[in-house]
Amino acid sequence: MRLARIDTPTGPRPVVQDGDVWAVVVDHHAPDLERTGETHPVDGARLLAPCEPRVVLGMAHNSGPADRLVPPQAFTKSARTVVGPGEPVRLDPAAGKVVVEGELAIVIGRTARHLTPEQVPGVILGWTVGNDVTAYEQSALDDKFTQSKNGDGFTPLGPWIESDLAVAGVADLAIDVQVDGATEAKASTSGLAWDVVEQLVYLTSHLTLGPGDVVLTGSPSTSAHVVPGQTSTITIEGVGTLTNPIV
Repeated sequence: MRLARIDTPTGPRPVVQDGDVWAVVVDHHAPDLERTGETHPVDGARLLAPCEPRVVLGMAHNSGPADRLVPPQAFTKSARTVVGPGEPVRLDPAAGKVVVEGELAIVIGRTARHLTPEQVPGVILGWTVGNDVTAYEQSALDDKFTQSKNGDGFTPLGPWIESDLAVAGVADLAIDVQVDGATEAKASTSGLAWDVVEQLVYLTSHLTLGPGDVVLTGSPSTSAHVVPGQTSTITIEGVGTLTNPIV
């Protein structure tokens, strides 16, 4: 099932795809996805970021098996960095080199705290494509990543939330990162040091996650350098394709 947010003449609406239309629902996080009766054609609809997180977390040093030699760790990104498909990533010339990072993103469906591994599947609403844009040269200057991770538009998400993939089904999804149509990186979620279950058990041992919150699961060698005027396109197998201009 595809869940999304679209722009309409009367404002943003949460929707679920039903064939060739987006059906408006009251709340993505309600158990029954109650429909309002309002629909909009899929063709021509402007997709927004598929959720409105209060908390955005990214997994640090989670790019390969060697990262299991250090404890899991996460960083925070401002929710104000979230943008949707087609919205610009804005680069500050003073920030230095900037990379896009294609990542599987978890969208949380209900309040989650002190999860056990068995509880993890029940708190996940679904999956979306995440782009953890990073001002690479700033990372060495700020070990909290505030300077490198929080530029305007530095967390594109979309194009929708895919809710039908089970946790086991995201263990080996292909990730393709393109810049101006040329593939710059190809990898798989199987390259992550810490899997989805381990990540959510770790994160919820330290803080509460709630409906709409997002976890960027890590970049398994899926980064590419970008400059203004280019366009990044990230595709994750079984989830979707997310495209954003760099300005």
